[in-house]
Amino acid sequence: MGAGKTTVGEEVARRLQRPFHELDREIEAAHGSIWELFAEQGESAFRELEARFVRDVCGRRNPAVIAVGGGAVETRRLLHELGVFVVLLDVDVDTAWARVRGSRRPLARDEEEFRKRYVARRPLYEDVADARAVDADGVVLAAAGIRFAPHVDAAGDALVADEHVAALHGVEATHLVTGGEPAKTVAEAERLWRALDLDRSSTLVALGGGSTTDLAGFVAATYLRGIDWIAVPSTLVGQVDAAIGGKVGIDLPEGKNLAGAFHWPAATVIDTELLETLPDEELRNGRAEVVKTGLLSGEPLWELERGEQVRRCAAFKAAVCLADPLDRGVRAQLNLGHTFAHALEAGSGYRIPHGRAVALGLLAALRLSGLEDETSTVEALLSPEPVEVDRERAWTALGRDKKASGGRIALVLLDGPGRPVVTAEIEPERVRAALDSLIA
Repeated sequence: MGAGKTTVGEEVARRLQRPFHELDREIEAAHGSIWELFAEQGESAFRELEARFVRDVCGRRNPAVIAVGGGAVETRRLLHELGVFVVLLDVDVDTAWARVRGSRRPLARDEEEFRKRYVARRPLYEDVADARAVDADGVVLAAAGIRFAPHVDAAGDALVADEHVAALHGVEATHLVTGGEPAKTVAEAERLWRALDLDRSSTLVALGGGSTTDLAGFVAATYLRGIDWIAVPSTLVGQVDAAIGGKVGIDLPEGKNLAGAFHWPAATVIDTELLETLPDEELRNGRAEVVKTGLLSGEPLWELERGEQVRRCAAFKAAVCLADPLDRGVRAQLNLGHTFAHALEAGSGYRIPHGRAVALGLLAALRLSGLEDETSTVEALLSPEPVEVDRERAWTALGRDKKASGGRIALVLLDGPGRPVVTAEIEPERVRAALDSLIA
């Protein structure tokens, strides 16, 4: 009681675009106030109603966010039986009592009894919980399998690592790969497929930047028709964006990520201490994704200190991806600036760093959106400069972008901060002019 389950649950449901069920509220709607149920029928009768509602709500077809009553420890075996993911919303007893004192809750009338009940229930909550959280971001991260922990905590049966990262941090890897986008090739994927000696119960760990997790995740998705994998992103790009959401793939000469799969990692382990060894250029690459996320969320996330910045960005992307795991709706917003960015990367033969290309892509998208303030923000924060690429190759790659449909180029623009729109209504001449403005 008093953990904030309803407040946090409603926010998580909004982010994941799922129905929200607050069991105490639904029981009261069907059977009258809980304090009267306790008074007239006793706690055991209420627990029977609670178990019935838990089974009914959890057994429905559509995924939902459910706030179970504080006494749901009584139904903990049922929660496991139904296969739901359970998050313990952590709260200290003083805070909980301050929130419920003076209310009509039947089990919150005597402070001494309340504190005893808290102590008695605590180990039961911990036993049933799959994860713990203190806020909506924490619940989303837990649901997405994302945890903040030392990189050495990621254990598996084989480790694919960026050779530079492995050497820098003294990691012994089973399979070393070169860093950067040039590693995402059919030849490199085949090399890993042939070198692996795993069975279908095995877990592959990927340590490195976004290119390494993309490649290793794609290999895991296709080896033996799919094995588990764990992403351990070592760059800011990877921790705030690339390693989250289950999109994995490799590049073809005609375009970026044209061969890929949706293969959500069994876990994503984020160790922000890995960022301490990143060169400034890599941090600038990641900052472009932070700015993109801030524009999409409508919050200046780039102003936060780095640890909180990573957490907020990761939670934002995780929520969008959980709401649309197969990229058929709201997930398209994450492509803000990336249609142009991927075209520039292809036009350069993947020599341009991803973050530099994204910074330019954001500039083009904001110009087409007519947002002068946000355009100035991107210019001030990221200092994008035109790059030398093959113009025709870039234009061809833009037309082959994965979001293109029926010959029309779909772009993500902004109506304003936090208000993304996907449109294919921009005239090709304006799109071409926007692309050309990014090329030296």
